[in-house]
Order: sequence, then C-alpha cells, then structure tokens
Amino acid sequence: MRDIVDDLLRVWHSGRTGGLATIVRTMGSAPLPVGSAMLVDPDGGVYGAVTDGGLEEIAYEAVLQAARTGRRAMHRYGVATGVEGSADRDGMMDVFTEPFSRRHFPEFPLVAAEIAAHRRITVFTVVWNSDTDLIGQHLITDKRHATELLALPDSDVFVASFAPPPRLIIFGANSFAAALTVQAKLLGYRVTICDSRENFAKPEKFPGAEVVVDWPHRYLNTLSAAGEIDGSTAIVVTSHDPKFEIPLLTVALRLPELGYLGAMGSRTVHTQRMEDLRAGGFNEATLARLHSPAGLAVGARTAAEIAVAIAAELLAARTEQSGRHSLRATSQPPPLKTVVGMGI
Repeated sequence: MRDIVDDLLRVWHSGRTGGLATIVRTMGSAPLPVGSAMLVDPDGGVYGAVTDGGLEEIAYEAVLQAARTGRRAMHRYGVATGVEGSADRDGMMDVFTEPFSRRHFPEFPLVAAEIAAHRRITVFTVVWNSDTDLIGQHLITDKRHATELLALPDSDVFVASFAPPPRLIIFGANSFAAALTVQAKLLGYRVTICDSRENFAKPEKFPGAEVVVDWPHRYLNTLSAAGEIDGSTAIVVTSHDPKFEIPLLTVALRLPELGYLGAMGSRTVHTQRMEDLRAGGFNEATLARLHSPAGLAVGARTAAEIAVAIAAELLAARTEQSGRHSLRATSQPPPLKTVVGMGI
C-alpha cells in the first residue's frame, strides 16, 4: 500500500468514496506479495495493483463494487486461471475488498504522515468476524509486527506493517548518483547523497534524495555513531578518487552490519582499490563484502545503464538476505471465510 498512499490521501481529502483491495494471503506463485494493494478512485481510476493479466479486470470489478455498495468481502482467486473461489495449479491469493473514504478510515491521515516521516506504523484490519459489524474495523499502533493474516479463534485480522524504508547512501554527487537515485526510489529506498564538494552537491540535481555536504568517511562515522546504520543499509561509492574512497571504505568495511557495499570503477580502478585496502590491513574475507566493481555484469555503459545494473545487484543482495527465494508454501490453503461486512 505504500506506493499508493498519496492517492489514498487524495481520495480521503476529497470526501468521496473509492474502493481498496489488499492481498492478505497467498500460496504458490502469486504475482505480487502480501500487502500489495489497489485503489479504485471515485472516478474509476486505478492506482497500484493486486494482480496481473486477466485477473486485473476481475479484481477491478470487485473493488468497484466495494466502493459503490459499501460491502466488505474476502475473495479467493486461482493464480493461473483467475477463477474465483479456489486454488489452481499455480496457487491462490486471498484479497480483501473494502470501501475507502474519510468515513470508512478516519485515522488514515495519521498512517500517511507516519509513513512519510519514515516512522514505523502498523495497521490491523478485521477481515472476517462472525459479527459482521466488526469487519473492516481498523486499529493503529507503532509496534513492530510482520505483515500477515492472523487467524484468531473468532476473527481473522490482516496486519500491514510499514517499517521505515531501507536506506541507500551514495557517496559522490555525479550523474551516476542521479541515475541510481531514480532506480533506488523505485525499489523503495530512502536515498542520501553525500559529497564534500559543495558545488557538486546541489539538491536540485537529485530530486527525491537528501543531499549532504561533508567528507564521506566523517559522515559515515557520524551516522554509525548515531545508530543509523543497520543490516538494511546499502552504500554505493560512485567517486573513484582514492583520497575520498579509501578512507570511506575503511570505515564501511569495519561496520558490524551492512546490507550492501559497492564501489564503482573500471577493472584498473578495482585492482588498485583492492591493493590499497589490503595494504590497509583488510584480509580477503573482509574484502569479499565489497561489491567491486558495483553492479551485475550486464554490459552497462551509460550512467542510466550502470544504475540499473547496480539496482539489480542491490535487489539480489536484499532478496538473498530475506530468504525470499525459499518462501514457497506447499500445504493446502485454509478454507475461505466469506461473510460480508457492510460499510459504515
């Protein structure tokens, strides 16, 4: 839902009613993860997605009905066939549809504000209960929780947890940093660009990124001391100048945890970089943490192409850490509870 927060807020402020669909459970090879959401605004415009292919139209009609009738309901779709009501050979996904407006979700501006401020917030939504008046009720907390469907004795509750976005720090304010900012924003990163050269580090050159003028190694030390570096943080060095790069990488390689560390450059630059770091006392095991040259080998040459290659490597590192590739359920899906709740 994070990707459509601004669209939801626009509908909320309009005083009109749209429809919202959220994937609350999947099994098998669902095209999108749990928590993905789609808004149909009062004029029929679509924002976000819960599926692809032929299922899009089916899901659209279900959301449109939620907006028009105020009915809340659970739907089960087969992933391969799009048939509603059962799993198929590729699995299934359960989608909760509900009306959306300031009347149906009065607390939503708080949710949007906390997400925009990069603070944790969790939304609990009752998606099934024998008392239909409770279906669609929301509860908000700042407590950490997984995004999942909780099956309780008397109720099914979908938990949508919005953690602060992972951070990407790019050292070097240049065209590569600008292109990488665009790609990283698409992947949900909060981007910071740091460069000691004030005439290069112009905020207007990097829309959507925080721009900091400081010496790279000093800035990274400051963030580390403040506890702002963790296992989700990614660092990319786009400057090849050893007087900036080696002190910075010396700090970065000594951090206890880091999601990704990459440094751009040619093979010649890479060879000299590794020699300098070995001379600084780093062994091969530590240097193996450094992606150098940064980016998957896809033949990238331009700044935009190199940004795509680095973004792909960032994504690969992130999915490997999360173990996402191994998340394939093989058991039978639980029965679908289809009692329908009415809007307020």
